[in-house]
Order: sequence, then structure tokens, then C-alpha cells
Amino acid sequence: MSQVCSDRIAEVVARELAADPAVEERVAACVLAALTAVDGDSAATDSGDTGVFLRSITVQGFRGIGPAATLRLNPGPGLTLVVGRNGSGKSSFAEAAEFALTGGNRRWDGRSTAWREGWRNLHEPDTARIDVELLTAGEQPQLSVATSWDASAELADAQWTEQRGSEPAASVDPHGRRQRLDLYRPFLSYSELGALVDGKPSDLFDALHRLLGLDELAAAAEQIRLRKLELERAVRDSRQSRADLLVELAEADDERAREVADLLRTPDPDLDAVAGAVAGSVLGIDGPEGLRAILRLTVPDAPRVAATADRLAEAARNVSRHATVDTDADLRVLELLTRAREHVTAAGSCPCPVCGRDELDADWLAAADSEIAHRTTELAALRAATAEFDTALVAARTLPMELPIELGSAGQPGSYGTSDSLRKQREIVGQLWSEWAPLATADFDDQLPDRLRTVHADLAVELGALQRDTRTELDRLDAVWSPLVPRILAWLDPARAVADHASELRIVKKAADWLKGATATIRGERMRPLETTARWVWSTLRQQSNVELGAIRLQGSAGTARRVLLDVTVDEVDGAALGVMSQGELHALGLSLFLPRATVAHSPFRFVMIDDPVQAMDPAKVDGLARVLAEVAAGRQVVVFTHDERLAEAVRRMQLDATVLEVQRRERSIVEVRVTGDPVRRYLDDARSLLRTPQLPAAIADELVATCCRSAIEAAGLAKARQELLAGGLEHGEVERRVRNAHTTRAMITLAIMGVGARVDDLNKHLSAVGGRWLVGVLRDATAGAHVPIDRPMRELISDTERFITWLRAHEPAAVRR
Repeated sequence: MSQVCSDRIAEVVARELAADPAVEERVAACVLAALTAVDGDSAATDSGDTGVFLRSITVQGFRGIGPAATLRLNPGPGLTLVVGRNGSGKSSFAEAAEFALTGGNRRWDGRSTAWREGWRNLHEPDTARIDVELLTAGEQPQLSVATSWDASAELADAQWTEQRGSEPAASVDPHGRRQRLDLYRPFLSYSELGALVDGKPSDLFDALHRLLGLDELAAAAEQIRLRKLELERAVRDSRQSRADLLVELAEADDERAREVADLLRTPDPDLDAVAGAVAGSVLGIDGPEGLRAILRLTVPDAPRVAATADRLAEAARNVSRHATVDTDADLRVLELLTRAREHVTAAGSCPCPVCGRDELDADWLAAADSEIAHRTTELAALRAATAEFDTALVAARTLPMELPIELGSAGQPGSYGTSDSLRKQREIVGQLWSEWAPLATADFDDQLPDRLRTVHADLAVELGALQRDTRTELDRLDAVWSPLVPRILAWLDPARAVADHASELRIVKKAADWLKGATATIRGERMRPLETTARWVWSTLRQQSNVELGAIRLQGSAGTARRVLLDVTVDEVDGAALGVMSQGELHALGLSLFLPRATVAHSPFRFVMIDDPVQAMDPAKVDGLARVLAEVAAGRQVVVFTHDERLAEAVRRMQLDATVLEVQRRERSIVEVRVTGDPVRRYLDDARSLLRTPQLPAAIADELVATCCRSAIEAAGLAKARQELLAGGLEHGEVERRVRNAHTTRAMITLAIMGVGARVDDLNKHLSAVGGRWLVGVLRDATAGAHVPIDRPMRELISDTERFITWLRAHEPAAVRR
């Protein structure tokens, strides 16, 4: 069978880019960058166990299985049929395996809660557990997955554990492997067969798209598309905003608005020029911000200035009052008198050590003390007055401030936002402030306090007038120009971004176009082997159907209407698949789409589990299904659950290699699994088992043994009849009608060895003629012994029945009559 290409999409795209000489380097880089961004998700999908086969499924207390029952499978390629009547518990094994490995079950999805509420087995309500043993290709090939529930737990409260080899079991989240199981989907239930074809059109598309590895392409294309839309939207928004802005500017009676409008009307506006025009009107000294800065200017209040000037003048007067001609000389005299007094006090009366004539006696001491006291008082007052003067001068010098930058330039005539009168006012305030600011460092003279008062008074008056007129000017600007400024700036920044991204938009557009074409090419190449496999499966399954399957194509993409287009012809006339196919044909088509997907070369799962695929299939398609399954089983482990005996019979008739396991359900949900070759052997084995059951009364045992012998003859006759009638050229439908009309054992044997149209009454004569009278006796006793006692030991009846069947299988019957 053909397999889907397993090369990574990024590698395929890189080769396509390298092989296309028309692709610019930046375009290729854009495509590869988008693929790199989405490649992490696909890498996660590729991780995990590979080469996974099923070894066994053990179920207890789940669905139709009560006490623990185990379905053992050969963990390798091959076909296994799990047969049993409806209600035997065989589907419970399939559902349990799917639930244990995926955490869910597609058969229940979308169904009412009743489907999920009855998951516990009524006969084993306290213990519910599923154990699935797997064989993988890893270093530790033995892998066990267990799902269990507490006694009162709901279905969603299951606990999962995994055990690898001899390692301890560890809790796991089944959703960790759900992505891979959904992608390669090795499970197929009967309810899914029809949904594969007539379900939501996007579901099959998405499944195939992901399987082919095209999700990465779609994600990369979507990433590029979104970026392209983002850039194109920015261009459109910028153009629309410019158009809206031009309307507003045209309505504004303002020279600045007209200037900016002229700049914006050009096809490719000079953004720097626009920014310069706005900045000159907003950020300059003459702009609104400069005017608002004038409103923030302050000078000391008049009472503070007056108090500071008065304090400075008073301090100056006090210094003048206490000052002498030579204060330093007075200080030296005071020090001399103080030392002379200390000398007299220490040495007693003595001549003056300076002049040598006057006597320093008690009278001198009294006079010296008086002089010392006077001079000390005067010097202290002088020091206090000087300190106060220095403090007052510092306070006075903190009043003036440097000339503010807002007043440092009067602006040019015609500047935005400033009238001639306002500029003249600002010049006056600037001149006054220029007189006010130097007072902070001026040397003291008697006029300084008055200059502080007068300059401050003039400055305060003029500043107040300037600020009143400035506020009026700002109100005018706010009414006309200021509302337009943020609108212009709001357009300007995105417009710069659009200009900066113009080159990127060109590259992104080219990348989107290239990737669109490459996606169609790669999708076709990757779909081709899967389509070939699907058509082979359909051609093998369809068997006598007049519907021919042609191309299988994926239409649409992520984010759009998407579906899988199936080209079919009916009697070589084009037709719509769903409108012309029967239910059986739709199921066959579903298998044709499922098997290629589940058996891709890079799937980590080497098994396929199909539940009840035979329903609604006519006999011819059952034969085709047997051939398909046998072919797939050459490289995969194929496990098929069916209650329809036709599939097992077709496998035996066509001598296809298969293992047949029969599931039987006894009282209290006890489920047993046993290997069986064919129904004939099973009935004969049952007959022998009954002989070895001493608990059975003899009469009942004889009746049951005879019943088994009759059933074995009927099964052998059914297989022989189908084989010979089909070999004789009858269509499958006619064969099935004939075998259904053979209501008795004798009628079935008549049909098998004498052909269509033969009379049951002629059977004994024919048997005697072609094989001998013993054949008549065996057939008579096997059919009669199921109802009345017969004169033949049961052990002998079993042996003779086996001889009869051997003869029947080897007998060359009469030609089939139409």
C-alpha cells in the first residue's frame, strides 16, 4: 500500500524555496520564519512511543463485562477477528481499549448522558478497571496502561497509570497522548463509519490536513496572512484618518491648520515637515506650552518684599548708629585696657608700662573698668546690628529669580499663537525681570531696599497683565488650533509606522502568494499516495458496485469553508457521492478513507482496531473487506470486532491468514474468550465437551450433543453452499437469498451438493449414490437426535459427523443450476 510522505514540512518548503530562482531572499526568510514559529507544535506531536502493538486488553466491571476478562492478541502484524453475538461483550473490549488509551470514546461523543451513565457493569458494580498491555519499539518495550475507578466514582473520575517494564507504575494524563491518537486514529467504531463521510465537512478535512502535515503550512500561512492584514489595515486606517483630518483642518480658520493641510494633501506627505509644523506651534516658546509656562511664572508677593526691604533698611541704620570711625582700633584699645588691668591686678600699683610716667593705681583701675564696660557694650551692639544686616541682606537677595526661559526670547513676528501685543507685553516683563534678577547679587547701598520695592511692584503689575492676556490667548488657541494638534499627532505616529513597514508589507504579500501556490502543490503531492491507497481500498471493497471513486481533493483552508471533495462516477457518469451511494457503500467509503489515514508510514501506532464494519454491507463487499483487511494485516496488527459470521466465513473460504477469537457472555456478565478456527470445529469441540460433563443427565447430554452435530453439519453446508454457488457464477446477493431460504439442515445440504433448484426429497437418493448409505444415516441421526432419542452412541455420532463433514468439503457437487 502507498504511504504518505513523512518528510517534515519545513524541510519540504526549504527545498521548494531553494529551487525557485524568482523568490527574493527576504521573501524566503519570511516564509521560513513563519514555519519556524509553528514548528514547535509539530515537534511535540512527533514525540512519544513508536511501533506500538496491542498485547492484551483486560476489562473488569466496565460496560458488558463483569468479572475480569482478558482478550489476548498477538503483538505483531496479522489479522485477528473477534467474533460473538450481539451483547456478548466483544465491543466492550474495543471501547475499553479506546477509553484507556485516549481518555474518551468517539461512540459516546455527542450522545445523550444515558450512553455514559450505564458504563458500570451491573454485576460488578464496585470494581471497574481496564488494563491494556502494549509492545513498543522503545528501549523498554513492555508498556502497560491501566484505568481504574473508585467504587462511587463517575466515568470522568477515572485514574490512569502507566508502567514500563519493571518500573513502578506512575500516574499519567491520558490527554498527553490524545493528540497523537486523534491524528493517526487507530480506532474505528461502527458509528464513526458513516460520520467519516456524512459528518461535518470540515472534520474529515481537518483530520486529513493534519495527517498530511499540512497544519504547519496552514498555521504559517495564517501567521503571514494575519501580519499582511495587520499591515494593510494600518495603511487603510492611515489613509482614512488623513482624509478625515483634512476635512477638520479645512474647517478650521487658522493659518497653522492651512499649512498642515497643504502638507497632507500631497500623495506622499513629508512626515518630518508635518511634525516640524506641529512642534513649532506646540513646543516652542510661542506655542501653547510656552504660553502655559508663562501662566506658571510667579514672583514674591508685595507684603513679603516690603517686609524684607524694611528689615534691610532698618538693619543698615542700626549698623550706622553703632559704627565708629575705626572699629578695629577701638577693639585693640579694649584689648589693651583689659590686659593692663590684668597686669595691675596681678602686680599691684605700678608705673604705666607703656609711657612710664603715670601711676597705675586704684583710681586708674576704677577708670579703666568704666571704660572697659562702655567699650564692651558698644562693640556688642555693633556685632548684633551687623549680624542682623547680613541676615536681612541674604533674605533680600533670595527674592529675585533668574530670568525665566519663557521670557528670554520675545519670538518673531507672525509666530504661531502669539499676537504682537502679547509679544510686546512679554518684552516689557522680560525687561523688568532683567532688572529684578540682578538685585539678587547687587552690592548694598542705601537705595537697594527702595529698588527692591519699585522694581518688584512694576514687575508684578506687568506680569499680572501678561498672564491675563496669555490666558485669553490660550483660550483662543484651545478653541481653534489646540484640538487639532492631538489629532495630527495621533495620525502622525501610525503614519510613520506605515512608512517604516512599507517594505515589509511588500515582502509579506509576496510571501503569502508564494506560500499559497506552494501549499496547493505540496498538498497535491502529499494527498496523491493517500488517494491511491483509498481508491485501492474502495475498488477492492466495492465488489459489483457501479460507483467508481475518482480523485480525492481537499478544498478550502483554515479559517474558510473546507471539505473533502470525492469525485465519483455512477455507470461512468459523474455523480455526487452521498446522493447515489447506499449505506453499505458509504461505510465502505468510510473505510477507504480511514485505513490510509490509520496506516501512514510515520504513524507511531502499528495496530488498527475496527468495531463492527460489516453491518449494512452486502455479501460481495464482505469478501472485499476480507481481502483489504488481510492486505493491511501484512504490515499492521488488524483487530476486527464483529457479530456477523460472514466476515469470518469469507476469511475461511478465501483461505486468508487470520486468528479468530470468539467472545461468549454467560450469566452475571461472565465473559469468556477462546480461540476458534471455524464454527464446524467449535460445534464438534462443544459436543465432545458435553460428553465429558458428568453433571449432565444422559438424556439431556445426548440431545445437546446431537444438536451440536447438527449445527456442525449446517455450518459446513452453509460454507460449502456459498463456496460452490459463488464459484458457479451466482452474484453474492442471489447466493445470500438462496442460503436464507434453506430453512432446514437437509435443505442446506441439498443446496450445497446438488445445487440451485434441487429437491430436498431427492437428497437421500443422491447421498447414497455419490457417497454411500452411511451418509444418509449420519444426517438422519444428527437432525433427529436433537429432538428424540436415537439408537447410536453419541461418541460414534460425533465421529461420523466429522466424517460426513470431511466428505462434504471434498465432494465435487453437481453443476450449479440457475
